[in-house]
Amino acid sequence: MKRIAVIGLGKVGSLVATLLHEHFEVTGIDCVPCSYHPFVTHTGNCNDHEFLNGVLQNQDAAVSCLPYDKNLVIAHMAHRLGLHYFDLTEDVGTTNAIRQMAKTSRGVMIPQCGLGPGFIGIVAADLCNRFDKLRDVELRVGALPRHPNGLMGYSFTWSPAGVINEYLNDAEMIHNGKRKWMQSLDGIETINIEGQELEAFTTSGGLGTLCETLDGKVDTLNYKTIRYPGHCKLMRFLLYELILKEDRTLTEDILTKAKPPVKEDVVYVYAVVEGWKNGALTREEYFKAFYPMQIGGQEWRAISWTTAASIVAVVEMVANGKLPQQGFVKQEEISLSDFYETENGKRYGILQHVKG
Repeated sequence: MKRIAVIGLGKVGSLVATLLHEHFEVTGIDCVPCSYHPFVTHTGNCNDHEFLNGVLQNQDAAVSCLPYDKNLVIAHMAHRLGLHYFDLTEDVGTTNAIRQMAKTSRGVMIPQCGLGPGFIGIVAADLCNRFDKLRDVELRVGALPRHPNGLMGYSFTWSPAGVINEYLNDAEMIHNGKRKWMQSLDGIETINIEGQELEAFTTSGGLGTLCETLDGKVDTLNYKTIRYPGHCKLMRFLLYELILKEDRTLTEDILTKAKPPVKEDVVYVYAVVEGWKNGALTREEYFKAFYPMQIGGQEWRAISWTTAASIVAVVEMVANGKLPQQGFVKQEEISLSDFYETENGKRYGILQHVKG
């Protein structure tokens, strides 16, 4: 694998392409001109199949960094051309469609390569593999401004469309040993991280394919998003009492204008697994806080570099033969130790200093 197309050169896509450019021949694709990148770029509409085919037909892989509702166009083209395919989607329907394509794909197809789903699923699988028998698996991820203001305590450093999609779609989980669906923005709990009281609540897509993988093996499996206290209540008011759930485009526009991205952010990743080892009930935890990082002489937000490094690490693993070269790959099938051995996976182990 030498030639890789990165589609979508926004906050995350630009860094994905930049990181890949260090070792691969990268072609960037976006709907607006991007002349400042150190790799070849093409400008065009990704819904234009003739344009997309012309750019992708000489590539070995396609990495989609587009919003969740645009990925299937790229996936279908990659499947038709026999390319490896990667994306960052949290959308369950998109993942299911890609999984069907992968049954006849000539390349590997790996969606959900971000944080949640993505890295958190890799971490969860590593923890689960330490047990003889599982009881509970609880996963929590949050991307937050370090210095929140206002009642919502949030800024959209990530795709507003993706966040709204996570808040509105139902979430799958395992409860009392049964796979179930639960309304997002529910199941609110208090969580304390390094002395800071936060809240966590159910959102869709974060488990990826883990419910299927752990079905019949755990009593409890759930994923929740971490926010500052009060955020969930306000979002429920906005989406359900004001009925803005009926107009996602308007909601996205309102929130984008009201809560623009900030430079100083933090990403929390927390996983806890309980079960039995040698007959004794035990508990394993993973927790880490990630902060902005200097890469290539530029400071990147925590949410940008953690997401970008995750998908690029998976691309590296396919390129070096650590992952299959064909078919569908679940995130929990990816070895955490192999992930950490990649150039970009190593970034997750770098000791970070918090600015005052």
